[in-house]
This record gives sequence, C-alpha cells and structure tokens, in this order.
Amino acid sequence: MSHRYKCILLFGSPGSGKGTQGKILGEIPGFFHLACGDVFRSLDLTSSLGKKFMTHSSKGELVPDELTVEMWQNNMKAQVSLSIFKPAQDLLVLDGIPRTVSQAKALKDHLDVLAVLHLVCPDEAEMVRRMRRRALKENRLDDADEKVIHHRFEVYRKETEPVLSYYPKDIIHNVPAIASPSMVLMSVLDLVAPIQDHHFRNPLTQ
Repeated sequence: MSHRYKCILLFGSPGSGKGTQGKILGEIPGFFHLACGDVFRSLDLTSSLGKKFMTHSSKGELVPDELTVEMWQNNMKAQVSLSIFKPAQDLLVLDGIPRTVSQAKALKDHLDVLAVLHLVCPDEAEMVRRMRRRALKENRLDDADEKVIHHRFEVYRKETEPVLSYYPKDIIHNVPAIASPSMVLMSVLDLVAPIQDHHFRNPLTQ
C-alpha cells in the first residue's frame, strides 16, 4: 500500500458493542466496516492459518500481532482489488484491530486515524451477559465459555487498553455504551457524521 487509509477506530472491551455499531455504520453509504474478528472467523478452520487462530481464540487469547496484521493486509488488498472498498469514497471503520500497541505501530504507515470511538461500558456483568446471548444467537463458540470470557477481559485490560494511550487524546471520544444500540448510535453519528462530510468534500486529499 502506498498510501494510508482514512479511518475511524471502534474501540472498547469485549461486549461493548463495537461489532453492532460497526455493522450499522457499514450499511451507510460512504462507510466501509471491517471487523477483524469476522475476518478470522471466516477462515477455513482446517487450514494452517485457521488452526493457528483457533488455538488462541478458544483460550480467549489474542491472535499474535504478526499474524493479525498479515491477515488484515491481505484482506484489505482483496477488498480494494474487488472495488468493495473504495478508499477515495469510503471511510474505513475498523473494529478489533489494532488490539495491541505493537499492532498500532505496525499499522501507522497504513492508517490515517481520524477518530477513535471508545465505547465505554463499566458494567462488566452486563457485557458478559451480552456476549453469552451473542454466542447462542450467532453460534460463536469463543463466547460461550464464561471462563474464556473473563479471561478475554483480563487480556483486554493488559494488552488492548494501553492502545488508547498510543493515539492523540484529541481524537479519542468516549461514548457511553450501556444504553440501547439506537441511543449509542445517535452518539456515534454525532461524532462521525462531520468526519464523513469532510471526507466527501475533500476527495482529492486521499
């Protein structure tokens, strides 16, 4: 990639609603949503890469940085080649990456991060309930085991939360995520709509 993609990062602990908000934004013209977790879950689990993913995911561990970044780069190249993602027209909305400071550093030459939306949900018990409901609804085995879920929170606090300190404070926006999805969406749109409008008005700066 010879340029950096203009993007918005959805950030938050497991169960905070990143995926829900990302999917909604992805349905709005001018936004392209990519969830790193969906990329991994789409892997052929009988392949070498798929087996490596399951080894870590089934334990609630993060997929190694090098493997995560490689998968993301390959997926982005495919999306651009197929004209599914059009960088000059679409704002990239990412959730699930970067998950470590090392990943953030590895992606700095690929991403122009315009905003980080930090979905804040202080009620961990509520987030656990959300994840278990999601596991049943979407058949996500990685979210079905409560011990694995709690381990994921520990990993988040230790490895992912520090990513917030990597980006400038003035682009980080805390969004209360304990409300209904529609109320959270209102807060999200208040933040991203002006960014998208500027992106559309200045297409030649991409």
